[in-house]
Amino acid sequence: QIQLVESGGGLVQSGGSLILSCTASGGTFSSYVPAWFRQGPGKEREFVAASSSNSLSSYYADSVKGRFTISRDNAKNTVYLQMNNLKPEDTAVYRCALARLLFASTTQIMDAASYYYWGQGTQVTVSS
Repeated sequence: QIQLVESGGGLVQSGGSLILSCTASGGTFSSYVPAWFRQGPGKEREFVAASSSNSLSSYYADSVKGRFTISRDNAKNTVYLQMNNLKPEDTAVYRCALARLLFASTTQIMDAASYYYWGQGTQVTVSS
């Protein structure tokens, strides 16, 4: 059973940066597609970013393109989310997730239903 633990959230001013980390234990991290999702106050959960299992491709929500970068370190069983130029609308609980996807479409990769393992989440608050 894979367990995911996120860290790195916090309070930051608009325009600031944060790096979120998600470390997996209990499984072979390198064979999974890792992703970040978020849920803001009063909002539905939304896809943020994902990395293909071979790290050759990355996927981003339009709202974070150019500001967020996902990366992974298979040796450390960790996926990161570098968040730059943060905006108040980025305020949310950020959760990492893992999916076992082969030859998946972009739609599948961006769909929360594709992900089986989830972390508890870390709060990111951006003040204006």
